Amino acid sequence: MDADAALRATRAWVERAVIGLNLCPFAKAVQAKGGLRYVCSDAADTDALLAALRSELQLLSDTPMDEVETTLLVHPRVLQDFLDYNDFLGEADALLQQMGLEGTLQIASFHPQYQFAGTRADDIENATNRSPYPTLHLLREASIERAVAAFPEAASIYEANQRRLRALGPAGWPRCGLIGKADPARVRGQG
Repeated sequence: MDADAALRATRAWVERAVIGLNLCPFAKAVQAKGGLRYVCSDAADTDALLAALRSELQLLSDTPMDEVETTLLVHPRVLQDFLDYNDFLGEADALLQQMGLEGTLQIASFHPQYQFAGTRADDIENATNRSPYPTLHLLREASIERAVAAFPEAASIYEANQRRLRALGPAGWPRCGLIGKADPARVRGQG
């Protein structure tokens, strides 16, 4: 696995989907000021991924927010199956708690096969959390609080994203150069 290609695909996804479609109204400012750290782990099993996650959580905790506000930990070699990935999130949250960082940091999740509970695999709404590769998003609680204070309608973001993606439609997602609903490899070859 080429780490540079994985990071290029992830950056393209952030630019085209997360920022380009305004799926996260807070991402543009963080990206523009260089506060988004992109890391590709070479972990091939969950133990190695937990070690990489521990290292990145510690780095984020120890680094001033004006240097690194948030981290995307891309891990293309492990947890390709969404159900396995989803199960792993419990271990990730347990690590956060074990490190005493609960309430300071949190972990959000993105995956090429992401599927919200109660949806079908091909429902376009799932695309809001579909990334080119399995990715753990490490966020500061302080950043979230600041963003919510600046955007009081934050609770409505999810619904707005669903409406936006329904309007875009399943055919529109790949036309935007984004991940196809059934073919996450589409972005992998782009750079």
